[in-house]
Formats: sequence, C-alpha cells, structure tokens
Amino acid sequence: MTDPDLLHLCFERSSQLASRQAFVGLDGFVDRIVKAVDKRSGTGDAFTPIPTLTELSKRIGTAAGRGTNIELFLEREKIGGNGPIFAEALLASQVQVKAVGAFGKNEVHPVFEEFAKKTKAVSLCDPGVTHALEFEDGKLMLGMMSQFDEITYDHLVHTMGEGALLDAISRAHLIALINWTMIPNFSQILSAWVDKLLPNLGPTENRVFFFDPADPEKRPESEYLAYLEQVKRFHAYGRVVLSVNGKEAEAAAECLGVPGKVDSFDHCKKVASDIRQKLEIECVTIHGMQWASCATRDEVIGLDVPHCPKPVISTGAGDHFDAGFSVGELLLLPPSECLKLGVLYSGYYVRTGKSPSLGNIEAFLKEGFSLGSAH
Repeated sequence: MTDPDLLHLCFERSSQLASRQAFVGLDGFVDRIVKAVDKRSGTGDAFTPIPTLTELSKRIGTAAGRGTNIELFLEREKIGGNGPIFAEALLASQVQVKAVGAFGKNEVHPVFEEFAKKTKAVSLCDPGVTHALEFEDGKLMLGMMSQFDEITYDHLVHTMGEGALLDAISRAHLIALINWTMIPNFSQILSAWVDKLLPNLGPTENRVFFFDPADPEKRPESEYLAYLEQVKRFHAYGRVVLSVNGKEAEAAAECLGVPGKVDSFDHCKKVASDIRQKLEIECVTIHGMQWASCATRDEVIGLDVPHCPKPVISTGAGDHFDAGFSVGELLLLPPSECLKLGVLYSGYYVRTGKSPSLGNIEAFLKEGFSLGSAH
C-alpha cells in the first residue's frame, strides 16, 4: 500500500535536496559489527550465534565467580558514530554535507577516506571504536572513546578556523549536533556556540538545529538536564528539533520533572508533548521499535512502526530515522510526513543494510511496505 500524499510531496520537492546543505558533527567511530558465538562447528563463519541479549545475559550471569570465554566473530567493519551514519544517509538523499568529527588525528582512518572526500570533512581527533553485538531482541554497543576528550570548542575553532566555521554554519539549512553522551565537553561546546558564535549570524527561520543526545545512562541526571537547557537556547537562532529514542525520552522527561513511560502508543505521544512543552522548542520526536511520535506547538502525532523480525542490521537504525525526519524538514514537509519519512528511512535501512534515496523509498512503498496513518 503506497502513501500518495507522502509520495506526492516528496517527489514534487525532491529536486530541492541537491541545493540543501547540512553541517553534521561531532563524533566518529569505526564500527565493528560482531556476533557472539554460541556453538562452533568449523572454521570461519561455521558457528551458531547467541540469538538474543537475554541468552547472553544468562551466560554472563552463570560465569559469576568462575569466568567464561565468549568468542566475537567480526562480520564487517564500517563507518560508525551517530553523526557519520546520519551524514551518510543525507548524502544518499543528495544533500550536501559538511562533516566535522573524529575521523583521524594525523591522517584520515581508512574507513573514513571516501566519506571525508564527499563531505570535505574536518577531523578533530582519532575515531572511537565500537564493537556492536547485534541480537534478535536488541544490541550491545561496547565502545572505546577516550580520545573524545580532545573535542572542545577551542580545538574546533583552532582546527577549522573561526571564519570557516561561521561560513559553514551560515550556509547550512540543517545543523545536526549529535551524540552529546559520548563527548565529555559537548555541553560546553553548545554554550560557546550560543554565547560566541551564533550571535554573529543572527536568527533565521530557514535554519534547523537538530539534536540527538544518544543514550544518556552513563551521564549524571544533572548533566543531561544542563544539556537540554543548552538545546533550548538554540531556539533564538533557528528552528530546534530534539530527537530521542524511548529510553532517552524517559530520562529527559524525568529530569525535566514530567516523568512518563514510553510503553504504549498514547504514552509515546504524551511524553514527546510533555518534553516539548517544558523545553519550549519547536519539535520533539521519539523513535522506537514499536512506535514513533512527533510533538509540535500545533499538534502531537503518533505512528505505529512496522515490525522487522530479522533485521539485516540494527546499528544505525535511529540515525536513519533522524536522517529521514531531517530530509522531511529540508523539504519543508509537515510534521506527520517528516515522521513517516523517519520511519521509512529506518525501516529500509534495517531490512537492506543500505541508506536509501527518495527513489528507494518510493520503490519501498510500492513494493508493499505499509505505513499506517499518522494520528
């Protein structure tokens, strides 16, 4: 079943994407997609993987006081990090991207070579490394990222040059500042942007600031609250969109004093609305495996997410939701259609392992991927 309204809007305006520019930062990882071996029957990939996180947790639990050995089998190595995956998805949609992040200190890491060329990337330090263990019921991300201590506002200005930084931001229709959780100085960077950088540019309705904090569990609640307050300040210089998954949304609601659970379709909508009202920004969107929602000043919309029982890849699904939603923003689509595009981009990615173009999304819909109506 196709969605004629969405198709009409997207392809009526798709030619506009080639003239849209995005500034994306500030992380960068080498992702090692691995499977945890359950039983091995031969060399190479002749093994049965541990199927679920639940089974892995049981195995780890029984090792207490004794120890155990779990083999990790490397399936592939790829570009990782919320910013780069998001940027790659925008590139696939023909958006012009300027990337700033962790791609290599003295020289660009081989994984990022092609990406760096396409985005005229500015690198601040070496990339982090993530071992992404994917299971039928979720994923476990084991990251090493101490080099991100080097990412500061002063280092950004020193490396890029204040004039070049201002020029890149002034040209950008979309400014995506992603992965606060893993970059210790991110809140200070945001504060410096609002205090020192953005006043040189002034406000404009054509500029969208897009934020996704990533999983905040390892950071104190007081720091998460301070980050959200910094996000709120960007409202003076453009349209602000905050994108979170269910876990991140619940943590945000808790520290903003409006606690709620994202455990049903209606609650997903309510939590998005409560966060948006507290922050007084233009838009909050929540993405998850079962529901997605979007709250603006004018409406609160929800959408059921079609289930994918055996994803080709799950690492990066949220980043593709963000990219699809942002493509909708760049095309000046209404919130309900931005939400649909977010779900479509994520759905296409987890089923194919590839970032879609709008042409891919058209074919995806025509081939039978069914989206319910946003309501």
